[in-house]
Amino acid sequence: MHRSALLLITFLTCPVYVLADTATAIFAGGCFWCMESDYEKLDGVTNVVSGFTGGTLQNPTYSGNHEGHFEAVEVTYDPTLISYRQLLDHFWRSIDPLDNNGQFCDKGASYRSAIFPRNDSERVMAEASKATVAARFNPQTVYTEILDAGTFWPVEDYHQDYSRKNPVRYKYYRWNCGRDQRLEQLWGDEATAHASDSR
Repeated sequence: MHRSALLLITFLTCPVYVLADTATAIFAGGCFWCMESDYEKLDGVTNVVSGFTGGTLQNPTYSGNHEGHFEAVEVTYDPTLISYRQLLDHFWRSIDPLDNNGQFCDKGASYRSAIFPRNDSERVMAEASKATVAARFNPQTVYTEILDAGTFWPVEDYHQDYSRKNPVRYKYYRWNCGRDQRLEQLWGDEATAHASDSR
C-alpha cells in the first residue's frame, strides 16, 4: 500500500483526543511556595504557577522590585472536575483571614491575602464566600481583599514547584513559619494542613 494512503487510513481510524477546556483563578495567600503546593494536591487542578499580581509595576521580580504586588498563584483547572467555588473553599482554609499584616511568619504588604476574580460571576461567589467566613469569625475582622484580576506575572523559575524541587528546605520553612499550626487553630479538621506534605 502507498505510504500516503496508509497515513490517511491511520488518521481516519485512530481516535482524536481533545483536551478539555480549562480555566484559571488567581489567589494570594502569603508565601507562594505554600499556596502552590496546597493547590497542586487538588483533583482537577492541572497547573499552578507562582508569581505576582495586584500592583502597577511592570515585570516585577522576586530578586528585584515587586513593590505594590501580592505574592500569588495562578491556578489552572478543569471546571468539569473542580469548581471555582471549591477553589475558594480551599483558599480560605489555606490562609489566616484575620491577619492584616501578611500571612503567618511572613509580614509585609506583598504577603497579604486576596482573591482576584476575573468576572462578575466569580466576584459574586468570592463575596459570598467571604461573607460566610466573616460570619464564622465574627466579631473578628476578615481582612482578605477581593480585587479585580489584572496581569499575572510569573516569578523566576527557581521559585516554581519549589516544594517538589527542594522538599527538605520547603518542609523546614513551612513548619518553622507556623503555617499549619495556625491553620489547625483556625479551621480545625477542615484546614488544608491535614493534607499538607509538611507533616
